[in-house]
Amino acid sequence: MFDVTTIRKDFPILARTVYDRPLVYLDNGATTQKPLCVLDAMREEYLNVNANVHRGVHYLSQQATELHEAAREKVRSFINAAKTEEIIFTRGTTESMNLVAASFCEAFCEAGDEVVITEMEHHSNIVPWQLQAAKRGIELRVVPVTDAGELQMDVLERLLNEKTRLVSVAHVSNVLGTVNPVAEIIRKAHAHGVPVLVDGAQSAPHFAIDVQALDCDFYAFSGHKMYGPTGIGVLYGKEEWLDRMPPYQGGGEMIESVSFEKTVFQGLPFKFEAGTPDYVATHGLATAIDYIRSIGFEAIEAHERDLTRYCMEQLSSIEGMRIFGPEGDHHDAVVSFLVGDIHHMDMGTLLDRLGIAVRTGHHCAQPLMQRMDVLGTVRASFALYNTREDVDALVDGVRRVARMF
Repeated sequence: MFDVTTIRKDFPILARTVYDRPLVYLDNGATTQKPLCVLDAMREEYLNVNANVHRGVHYLSQQATELHEAAREKVRSFINAAKTEEIIFTRGTTESMNLVAASFCEAFCEAGDEVVITEMEHHSNIVPWQLQAAKRGIELRVVPVTDAGELQMDVLERLLNEKTRLVSVAHVSNVLGTVNPVAEIIRKAHAHGVPVLVDGAQSAPHFAIDVQALDCDFYAFSGHKMYGPTGIGVLYGKEEWLDRMPPYQGGGEMIESVSFEKTVFQGLPFKFEAGTPDYVATHGLATAIDYIRSIGFEAIEAHERDLTRYCMEQLSSIEGMRIFGPEGDHHDAVVSFLVGDIHHMDMGTLLDRLGIAVRTGHHCAQPLMQRMDVLGTVRASFALYNTREDVDALVDGVRRVARMF
């Protein structure tokens, strides 16, 4: 049974005060809080199993290696990848996206080729492609967003052509909360022989992911947005693509042999993991996965969908309220809004003085802000430990701020 009161006890930070008020933490789209089990697991490893992984022959190194590779298997199972070789550890979604952009374009793109993204993308799925456009002469094609905050799928169809080399799309918008129809996007792209990269930063924490069922070619997500540590992320890639892509970085760990004449790279996944990995963070991520599984995605998803709907309903009763993004089940765990002419920074700053943590600004999605004709929004984003009481505090806070203007 899902018991949010019991769950909240796993996150001591939620019991603290801010400006002598109870903390209401609604900035989970930026980063989630960490349960004690994750912190304890990482502390235990630093205290008792701290040694560099893979090449050490001594006991601690072998034990650390076992934990690190067990974490890779945990991730594989979590997203139902076919093989652990398809799981690449990175520093986060951003590095995963950059890895694909750099390595895929080096192997498969030339001047005039096209990459399709969407108008709702995070900068991490825009800027890496612009860097490749400047370097290689590829062109970006952009799927527009409707006024309701959904992709114009008919335009996607028209953009796919013989020059398209890759489609890269957010699973869930970090601004609009839009749950994109990625399975349909993948089918359409594959019908043209085009692989698909999915930015899962805002989906992996909220509902179950099955990369084989989706049939995506690449999938990226971050540990810190799903109750794990910062500085650790994942890139899933189908073996057939990763095998053909060159390494993203060079150095130790990713080599089989080195001479001044030639370097032979290791096989997957190590070819893409230059240098010492954050083996303590991978153990923390594995522990976070165990924690999520102990609660169950069915319960998590139902709870967060309820909070999202409740928040949108309650905020809608405020005069001058504008909520961005689609209605219904296509909207998940994120509510972005503005009230009248109140600047988003003013709203966020005053809510903070009431102990309510929200995100303000363009949310690293400036092209989407331009599409919506706003400078930024206030964003409340939910996690499994949030409650309807948190939403009530937010709504009361917004009303209070609105009366001041």
